[in-house]
Amino acid sequence: MRSMRDIKQRINATQKTSQITKAMHMVSASKLKKAERSIVRFRPLTERLYKSLARVIENDREVSHAILESREIEKTVYILISSDRGLAGPYNANVFKAFQSYIEKNHQSHDEFIVATLGYKAFSFARRKQYPVLNTEVIQVRDDVQFLDFQSISDQFIKGYLSGEYDRVVVFYNKFINTLTQEVKNETIMPLEKNPILEAKKDEEDTGPYKRMYHYEPSAQAVLHQLLPMVVVNALYGMILEAKASEHAARMTAMKSATDNAKDLIRELQLQYNRARQDAITIELTDIIGGANAVN
Repeated sequence: MRSMRDIKQRINATQKTSQITKAMHMVSASKLKKAERSIVRFRPLTERLYKSLARVIENDREVSHAILESREIEKTVYILISSDRGLAGPYNANVFKAFQSYIEKNHQSHDEFIVATLGYKAFSFARRKQYPVLNTEVIQVRDDVQFLDFQSISDQFIKGYLSGEYDRVVVFYNKFINTLTQEVKNETIMPLEKNPILEAKKDEEDTGPYKRMYHYEPSAQAVLHQLLPMVVVNALYGMILEAKASEHAARMTAMKSATDNAKDLIRELQLQYNRARQDAITIELTDIIGGANAVN
């Protein structure tokens, strides 16, 4: 059995760890509420953009754009959204596992794809697996993430797609369901030919007894040219917000479990300490009684 001193040191260390994990749990809970509010505030903008895009396409069937039309896939850009820090349970591991499984199933070599990473963990993972990486530096996903944070990488893959260098852009991220559930998703943001949200917005425009007519200046094609990159970037931003909420929820759950485990461990160590203390007292009493009998 370990000495009382060792057990006491272990109890003190575990109590300090429990205090840290409890504080991290409370911080993550606060950040999760902010992240949920950000998602709620952002959804109307995404809704409006998709409606506007569907309206332009529906109003003029002759308009076309490379982002709307699928083509033979020779090279794909995969965007991995992760966290910058760990201690978030299986949050990052689930994304990486899903991505690896998808790559092994759909690609024969690394020449068929390139990886764009958002978050330090994704960047480290791609480098460790020796995947071809689009960004040469870490793009951090801070809590108050803004469009400027990932503008450089979005400009890269949009220009690459329009020039024909890339033929598809797929995003792997954690979608926020609720505090205890986050689901790994992979969604195609380019091309938008079979986007279910866009098709739903088209159907909405056809409802009602009257069909509205719109006139675009300078032209519907020019509006489409400006609108489509905005839709792509905003779709990516929405996924980043979902991933950020999932990160806080996963970290909050992980820290809650760590705090509970620390408390259980402290109770177990306290029992061991009490037994060791009782054994020490018994030994001392035995020595005293033995000494007294020897004197008598």
